[in-house]
Amino acid sequence: MLKQRLVSGILMGVAAILAATYLPSPAGWLLILGLGLLAQFEFYGLMQGMGIAVFKWIGMGAGAAVISVTFWTVGPSAEQLALGYQAENLVLAATVLFVLVWQAFQRKHDQPVATVAITLLGVLYCAVLLNYMTRLAFGWHDGPRLASVGRTGQLLILYLIAVVKFSDIGAYFTGRLLGRHKLIPRLSPNKTWEGLAGGVAFSLGVSLLFFFLTGGQLGVVHLQWWDAVLLGLLLAASGVIGDLVESMIKRNAASKDSGSLIPGMGGVLDVLDSLLFGAPVLYGYAVLFLRG
Repeated sequence: MLKQRLVSGILMGVAAILAATYLPSPAGWLLILGLGLLAQFEFYGLMQGMGIAVFKWIGMGAGAAVISVTFWTVGPSAEQLALGYQAENLVLAATVLFVLVWQAFQRKHDQPVATVAITLLGVLYCAVLLNYMTRLAFGWHDGPRLASVGRTGQLLILYLIAVVKFSDIGAYFTGRLLGRHKLIPRLSPNKTWEGLAGGVAFSLGVSLLFFFLTGGQLGVVHLQWWDAVLLGLLLAASGVIGDLVESMIKRNAASKDSGSLIPGMGGVLDVLDSLLFGAPVLYGYAVLFLRG
């Protein structure tokens, strides 16, 4: 199990570096889109396993639309930002209306409110949160949409993945070696306070290392050392919360993993859970405090 986890982690790390560095923008959009669809598919599968009917394909179509309209509209100007948010909000509003109307004509669903709520939750949890990776990758470059990912987007995506995932790694190994005191056993019986401390230490270390290697220059985004410290703490905390939220969902569904696609790690949602919460935190911090 540990060997599979290590191999999968190394392969995904290399793939993330190559993707962020070399993929053209359309391929990056399709990669994020594919990850979002797989995560939604696994989420809806967990819910169906609990006996709740969901509009899986409607939800996945809406999730794909949210990510796609952001990719095609987002940019650094105020007008582009406004257009991106308006397009996303229109997709979400249309989704809510369509799901409610669609449910009104269903005769076999005995939990209509749960069906509507879970369908929409899949869009919000998997697609809308993941869509902040779309904003991080493509929201800083004002060039042709079909060109390569800009340097700012490349570095922000690499920074996000490195800090959040090394926090996961630090928490996992520190917890295995030193873990004694349970964090929130009703949600995740294996997580410990010692593991949390190790995850925060790794997150801080990687954030500061990234700062020193780049000189704090992430394209148009400029980090100071205190930004690296704050983001190391914030991304570690958001990653842990994202992990715990997914653990809550899986525990409620009586499932250990969201899927079995990734050897040693489970499903796509099991890998993305911490990034789903880290991406909006990094994007919000960058927009509010880091624009040069």
